Amino acid sequence: MAAGSPDPKEIEELLLGGELRYTRVDAVRLSGVTREFSGRLWRAFGYPSMPDEAVAYTEGDVAALDRIRRLMDEGVLDEDGVIRLVRAFGQTMTRLAEWQVNLLRGMIDRDLNDQPFPDAVEAIASIAEKHIGEFEPLVVHAWRRQLAAAGTRAMAAAATRENGDPAGRPMTTVGFADMVSFTQVSRELEEIELARVVEWFEETAADIIASCGGRLVKTLGDEVLFSAETPEIGAEIALTVAAAIQDETEVPDVRVGVAHGPVLPLMGDVFGTTVNLAARLTSLARPGSVVIDTELAARLEDDPAYEVTRIVRRPVRGLGIIQPYVLRRRTAPKPAGNGVTPGS
Repeated sequence: MAAGSPDPKEIEELLLGGELRYTRVDAVRLSGVTREFSGRLWRAFGYPSMPDEAVAYTEGDVAALDRIRRLMDEGVLDEDGVIRLVRAFGQTMTRLAEWQVNLLRGMIDRDLNDQPFPDAVEAIASIAEKHIGEFEPLVVHAWRRQLAAAGTRAMAAAATRENGDPAGRPMTTVGFADMVSFTQVSRELEEIELARVVEWFEETAADIIASCGGRLVKTLGDEVLFSAETPEIGAEIALTVAAAIQDETEVPDVRVGVAHGPVLPLMGDVFGTTVNLAARLTSLARPGSVVIDTELAARLEDDPAYEVTRIVRRPVRGLGIIQPYVLRRRTAPKPAGNGVTPGS
């Protein structure tokens, strides 16, 4: 980096990994895509629209357009499939990039101790210049690991079709964990403290979901949505999350709703009545408790690890009258008498 105030164009080119040298007209001509399609792609990626005469594209942008064109030419993806794929990449990478920059900025703010803004930007750019080549393979590695996991789940779902599961809608256990009284907490805490609470909640839930063998579908600040391939994994996630949050005195309790049934996986998310039911069950749960639906209760009632208790039927919006159950861990029976073993 050059000495003095940071140059925004220089920083942008550093992070992009190449010189801004092409206009939109150039990029379209060199890559072989149409102007209209390039505009759809750019919007799907989440990038701002640029005037035709603006020099805003790198060799990497042209190469990306060319790769996409070749995928369509070879019949790997059609135009709509490309747009959906690109939108998924764009939305995922937007969040990842914001998180990374915020993390670096927070670390540098502590180190610089209120030094001028240009110094902070210079420090971030210096880190990027030295280490961005090490970060990039980590992104690809994480993507491949998740791709392998998703592919395995898809194969398992396909194998269950002969058991009567609806095509494209595998039987899945899905659950919501929702922080109690989050609106009130957000009014009482400073922004930094609130952010730390939310971050701790998300990290704790994510670690538990992963360690139990489930999948974190998405986080919504005060709420996480998870899925599991089996009722037992879903139950373990729900009970462990509820207990872990309850043990942390500075964080509000959570209530968890879990349902089992067919779901529609789409763009990394899950949809359908089962997901809606899990969300409604969350609103019925008391702080620190787990409430499940009839289908999940039937699959867990004979499991010696869990205790399923039917509670009062409730009307819920959009689903009519439902029968909820409270899920708990089954406690070991206490020994009979005074607990003294024979012969002692």
